[in-house]
Amino acid sequence: MLVGHGGSGHKRSSMVLNVVEKLVHERGLAVAAIDGPVHGNRRSQPAEPSIIRDEFRSLWDQGGSVEPMVADWKAALDALCRLEEIDRSAIGYFGVSMGTAYGIPLLANEPRIRAAVLGMWGTSRANSERLIVDAKNVRCPSMFIMQWDDPLFTRDGQFQLFDSLPGDDKQMRVYPGGHVEPQGETLTDATEFLARRLAA
Repeated sequence: MLVGHGGSGHKRSSMVLNVVEKLVHERGLAVAAIDGPVHGNRRSQPAEPSIIRDEFRSLWDQGGSVEPMVADWKAALDALCRLEEIDRSAIGYFGVSMGTAYGIPLLANEPRIRAAVLGMWGTSRANSERLIVDAKNVRCPSMFIMQWDDPLFTRDGQFQLFDSLPGDDKQMRVYPGGHVEPQGETLTDATEFLARRLAA
């Protein structure tokens, strides 16, 4: 399972560790995560989460960070697939918020991924219209998480992104609350979706 963390987080953030708890300890799956641009070990100096968030938003708005991030994910997946322990026929992706911003372009260009959980991102963010094009090329079953009172992304923008995902095996799950890390029922639903699809 590849896990894309959210904006201002990092590869060892609480969201990633919560996914590890569910998928590694409860399901026996392997989990890998890498830092997003200007996050975690990609920084020369640590910074406050609000500074990292603002730097990421500026970088995203400029539109130049997607292809390098997709290339990094593909290189990470290449390395993982050389390990005997990895089942190359059962690879999934979990990424919400910033994890969706970079996850959809990855899914559009990576046929080895068999199931994905996305969400908490929409077309109301600058430079997100490219995700509509990428979303139409996603070929794996997907679950899209939306927080009903998300202050960062409009409902219409999230519906538009979800509607752009093709195929019959997709679903949207809507939960109460704002832009928060998946936990509780949300996290359970997401990890069960991935485990079922990968087992199939």
